[in-house]
Amino acid sequence: MAKILLTAGPTRAYIDDVRYLTNASSGRMARAIAAAALSRGHEVTIVSGPVHVEYPRQARVIPVMTTTEMLAASLAELPTCDGVIAAAAPCDFEPVQRTAGKIPRRGTFLSLKLKPTTDVIATLAARSKKRQWFVAFALEPGADPHRAFEKIEAKRCDLIVVNDVSALEATKTAVTVYDRSHARVGGKSGTKPAVAIWLIRLIESTLFKP
Repeated sequence: MAKILLTAGPTRAYIDDVRYLTNASSGRMARAIAAAALSRGHEVTIVSGPVHVEYPRQARVIPVMTTTEMLAASLAELPTCDGVIAAAAPCDFEPVQRTAGKIPRRGTFLSLKLKPTTDVIATLAARSKKRQWFVAFALEPGADPHRAFEKIEAKRCDLIVVNDVSALEATKTAVTVYDRSHARVGGKSGTKPAVAIWLIRLIESTLFKP
């Protein structure tokens, strides 16, 4: 049995106290992964951005809003977990300055200056101090693996799960998994619950230490 830390859902990058940048991540894949892991006897802690799905009751859920909050919560849980599955889609950019209150509409253009957020999974992998494994997701147009190869190096992950942007808010998905040597480990398409069961078993056979 493993203690799994699972990141899930989108995050928000606030422009002012009312408006924010985000994405269409629904949390469905993370919910399916959590259910699959629990069914295999693992413990699951989910650090989740705002979603409308309900996670399994057996999972421990830590709600967050921003990428900074997701990173802080995940770092707090990292020492007690055996591995991390980063299924979240945190905002990659945020405004350089958040405006207090609400920016008034004046009928003119509004320019935003954005800065990159801290990479959650890369930071977790860099902070690891024991034999932990890391699995990242890469949402790429056409499920192109080439950018995923760059990500697996930058994020220092053991496996990367590549899927197409059509997976956002969908009930079905198709994934291809690659390891750190860029070798294809396997692929699966179908409903998100079916793919999640396959993925958990793949992680068990590939990354779990005897």
